[in-house]
Amino acid sequence: MRIIGGKAKGTKLYTLEGENTRPTLDRVRESLFNIIQFSIKDSIFLDLFAGSGACGIEAVSRGAKKAILCDNSKQAVEIIKKNIEKTHTKEQIEIYQMDYEEILQTKIKEKLDILYIDPPYQTDDAYLAIKMIIQRQLIKQDSIIIVETDQEKRIKEQFKQLEIEIIDERKYGRVQLIFLRAKKGKG
Repeated sequence: MRIIGGKAKGTKLYTLEGENTRPTLDRVRESLFNIIQFSIKDSIFLDLFAGSGACGIEAVSRGAKKAILCDNSKQAVEIIKKNIEKTHTKEQIEIYQMDYEEILQTKIKEKLDILYIDPPYQTDDAYLAIKMIIQRQLIKQDSIIIVETDQEKRIKEQFKQLEIEIIDERKYGRVQLIFLRAKKGKG
């Protein structure tokens, strides 16, 4: 796994060992950042369920003003710290080792521009996180929320209960990226 674009392009990243994490493949991350490339500059990027931190670090490498990375695993946070040091992105990244609910409730005080949510696929965490994000008014009208899943039918059904709309979808093998935005007048 490596950084694909920007000032840290080509830097190989450390990854977590074991079955508990599932890094976003380079080709999926490359497609994701090609899609959102014009929204990244000077943005505030949230990488929820960050794992190795690759998406948040990629955002900073490509010009995000700040990335907030959160994972509840101590091992994941240690890997993120090593990757931040390796890519020289420390000044623009905040790292939190805590549950997603805690960070959304207590740590994030500003409006987010781009949110990348990649929870364990079999959970309802994407739905619950977005519900909390909307309730706490952490997004703007033009903020982009991206959810990575392999259970798009179930997830999309849950999203119908929220004040969001699907603006794009991309499939890469079994992985689906769903791009969302607040419904007009709700951000």
